[in-house]
Amino acid sequence: MFNFGRKKSDEAASGDAIAADPVPVDGEAPLEKEGKFITLPVVACGAGLFSDGYVANVIGSVSTIFGKLYPDQWTTDQKQIVNAIAFAGTSPSDRWDHAHKVVGQLGFGFLSDKWSRTNSLLVSTVILIVFTALCAGSYYHGSIVGMFQILTAWRFFVGIGIGGEYPAGSVACAESTGEVKKGWRHMVFILFTNSMIDVGFVIGAFVPYVVAAACQNQHLSTQWRVSLAIGCVFPCILFVMRLFIKEPEEFQRESMRHVKTPYKLVFKFYGWRLFIVSLIWGEWPTDMTSLRQFLTYAFGIYSSTILASIYPKTAPLTTIFGWNTVINLFYLPGTILGSKVSDWLGPKYTLVLGVALQGIVGFIMAGDYKNLSQENMVAAFAVVYGIFLSLGELGPGNNIGLLASKSCATGVRGQYYGIAAAFGKIGAFVGTYIYPFIEDAGGDSDVASAQYPFYVSSSLCFLSAALTFLFMPNVSQDTIRYEDVRFREYLEQNGWDTAQLGLKPTDFGVDAGSVLQAGISREPEK
Repeated sequence: MFNFGRKKSDEAASGDAIAADPVPVDGEAPLEKEGKFITLPVVACGAGLFSDGYVANVIGSVSTIFGKLYPDQWTTDQKQIVNAIAFAGTSPSDRWDHAHKVVGQLGFGFLSDKWSRTNSLLVSTVILIVFTALCAGSYYHGSIVGMFQILTAWRFFVGIGIGGEYPAGSVACAESTGEVKKGWRHMVFILFTNSMIDVGFVIGAFVPYVVAAACQNQHLSTQWRVSLAIGCVFPCILFVMRLFIKEPEEFQRESMRHVKTPYKLVFKFYGWRLFIVSLIWGEWPTDMTSLRQFLTYAFGIYSSTILASIYPKTAPLTTIFGWNTVINLFYLPGTILGSKVSDWLGPKYTLVLGVALQGIVGFIMAGDYKNLSQENMVAAFAVVYGIFLSLGELGPGNNIGLLASKSCATGVRGQYYGIAAAFGKIGAFVGTYIYPFIEDAGGDSDVASAQYPFYVSSSLCFLSAALTFLFMPNVSQDTIRYEDVRFREYLEQNGWDTAQLGLKPTDFGVDAGSVLQAGISREPEK
């Protein structure tokens, strides 16, 4: 099996098993590891989502530049396709019928379960590096429209790379938090998954500002190409880090790589839970409007456009991009401070609290938009809108991925998470399209056109809160190990041989059988 140049661990090289948790004596509480606050696998596995945030936000600023640089060719259709295509990882030729083909999440979800967590991450990183660079160099025989189409094609592959970061990266990060000190595991997971997306949002807004300032608001072609090209830097750093990590211990012990996955039993056991997680992440099948992704990605993409509409058309790009950066900074307190709340309250109740408060603020913004949209109220608009974003991160932003990655067994976690994330990306994809239609429903009133999206998103906030409160389980610090034990017991009750689980001695030099034998009898503290 491929190892992409990674060195085997000392234990693996000698053929010895990786040390498992000590097995407690009957009647005694499970022994807890001392644990660290942070580990390299947690950082390397989760931090790739930075690219998702950067790519999602920088294209909003690039779109603003295109509107100034190519006012005749940059049509509504071109704008929607280029903005949306990276989320879907699909072809724009039949935008509605193919919106569900979210290749990255589904494909890498399968690969991460049936092949390798770490190698899947390396493949997705290479895709990100190559096609982000090609986006920056988009060109087609001097044709502007042809260039837009080439950019769309390259962003399709960028979307696949980003999609790979979700199931492969997030589930590996979740499994690696088992080595983190108890009481801090949810926080650490959030800091290196969703918080990295939000840092990507901020950097994706700040880089175009810096580039515009360096170009003195001139050389627009240079501005958009450089802004996109900088997106290659972080994946290159991440690729090097990922060369030095090994498969998470949980995956070594519980993997279904070498067996036929009993999907009938899996869906019987986890089907309802997966349906609810997917519904919260992206409302389905009513109109595919995402409860989480519509709020973040659609508004994130259009935030610079919203500001451009508040400022006169002659406003310099540094002014628009500067305020866009300020708005995006409000993501950070919500995700960083809220990460510890998830350890205190649990992901379920933190999600309910955050999304309900976000809905309230959204209705306030909609009701007072006429005043907030005045040119002399830009600072107030930025603050209120920033609070709206921050609450979204405290609630669903931080916790929906956490719930998805820790609420099922290791053997199918990548596919489970990938399906849920795919529904979220479908919502993001659809959100970029329906935003203009919601605006158009306001008719000739500029105020109503801006209010309606906030009314819709705020209503979805309360729907999300209700679904979470009624149907989602909370997850503890030890939920991953507990879910593996529960699933094993269920499989055994249905006559499925659980001795098949785990990696073989030939996989990366790991004597998985010994790990399995030593570790499965240790039921974690609930």
